[in-house]
Order: sequence, then structure tokens, then C-alpha cells
Amino acid sequence: MYDLFYGDNKMKQPFEDKRYAPVGVFDSGVGGLTVAREIMRQLPRESIIYFGDTARVPYGSKSKETILRYSRQIIHFLESKGVKAIVVACNTASAFALEEIRPEMKMPIIGVVKPGARVAAETTVNGRIGVIGTEGTVGSQIYTEMIHRHNPGAVVLGKACPLFVPLVEEGWLKDSITMEVAKRYLASFQESDIDTLILGCTHYPLLRSIIGEIMGDRVNLVNPAYETAQGLGRLLEEYQLANDGKGENSSASYRFFVSDAAEKFKNFANSILPCEIKEARLIHIEE
Repeated sequence: MYDLFYGDNKMKQPFEDKRYAPVGVFDSGVGGLTVAREIMRQLPRESIIYFGDTARVPYGSKSKETILRYSRQIIHFLESKGVKAIVVACNTASAFALEEIRPEMKMPIIGVVKPGARVAAETTVNGRIGVIGTEGTVGSQIYTEMIHRHNPGAVVLGKACPLFVPLVEEGWLKDSITMEVAKRYLASFQESDIDTLILGCTHYPLLRSIIGEIMGDRVNLVNPAYETAQGLGRLLEEYQLANDGKGENSSASYRFFVSDAAEKFKNFANSILPCEIKEARLIHIEE
């Protein structure tokens, strides 16, 4: 059972019938598109409203107070669009804001940290798990905390990889420079005998091939984006919110909003999503 709340009270009853309403997904920028991509693949009936905070990216180096303020602003915007559930598709916001915001919510909300941590804890063989992410995510120790809830004896090693985000956003997914940077970041893990590595930033699944090549077949790469989509599916079923495809308005649709650089966002989205998006609308999130 997911630990969800309705106002100040834990939910006892399913929500009103909002099965055909969209799911809200937000991230500090384009990284959360990897989560949206997994939702599109695994839950093809579900509509999505995505917000990328491209004006204020990156979140990884900002304070908890700032992340909380940004997250509340974005959630308010998504609520105004009539979403039925929210996915915090940002590891930093999941680490710093989710637990504090959850009791304030009037709808289900899920982040990307818990699903990835659970899978890593349950699948590691030797109990040695690596985590790569932003400075904020790694510094928060949130993955260590969540892993230990499922596997108290696990050894968790973290490494911040801040250059991965700009390299992904430049589109240098298989560039020799990216390979060289990745080798430097991952060198310590190659000597640490980990058998599981969590890609703890939503940008990082786009570097999976490079990271996998460096770490080798013996290290299992955990993609929280994939696991989050799985968790969202279970969540929607549990609260009778899953789109059953039977209503007049049951066809999936996707809308995208950003706080800056809409054309750049659209071009990047079209390079990784399984469908073409025609528009990313610019909004002023602080107004």
C-alpha cells in the first residue's frame, strides 16, 4: 500500500471518477522526459501533462527551501490543469520536497527515489550498491535511507556526477568527451565491488550505454524512470484511477509546458520520445 494522503487524513476511499484525467509529471528540465517516455511505453492509455522548469534548472545545487518553493508552485500549476495524480520526475525534488509536500496533497503523488531504491535493494546479490546523481541527491543520502528500509545490511556508495546533465542536454550521448568524463566519475566504483548501480538522476538513463560499457555486465544498472512508471501503474489501479480505455475521452494525449527555451525543449523531447510533440507552451510559473 502506498503511503498516500488526502488532505490531512490518510485516504480511505477511492477518488471520484477521474480515470480519464491526465497524469501530471514535472522535472527541473528535460531529464524527466525519460520518466514520461516510460509512462508512454508502459501505460499507453494514460494522458500526460508535463512541466519542465527549464528557466530554473539545475535543481541539484539548490537548497531544500528553494526546491520546496519550486515544487509547490509547479504542483499548483498541475492541479489547475485537472490532473489525477502527480509524478515528481526529479530525483532532487523527490529527495528534498516529496515527503514534506505529500501531506498537503489532495491526490496521489509518487517520486522517483523509492521505486529505484526498492529494486536495487531487492536485486543486489553482494549487498554493495552504487548511486550516481546530482550533488543534492547524493548529499541528501535519500537513496541510502530508502535502500536500508528494504535491505538494512546493504553498503551504499554515492557519487555526484554534475557534468552528466549538461552533456545530455547538449545531446552528447555517445560523444568521446562524455565517455572520458564518465570514466573519471565511475573509476572509484570499478574498484568498489558493487554489483548494482542506480542511475539516480532522470538524465542518466540516456547515458545508459556508456555507463554500461564502463561498468561491465557484472553490474546491474537500475533505471528509476522505468520503476517509477511501474509504480505509477500500480498506484492508479489501487485507487481506481487507471484509464480503462472505454470512455469517450479515454484516448491518450500529451501536453508539454516549460518555463523557458520552449523550442529547445521541443527539439530535445522529439529526439527521445516515442511520439512527436508539436508544441511546448511557455508559462511564467512564478506568476
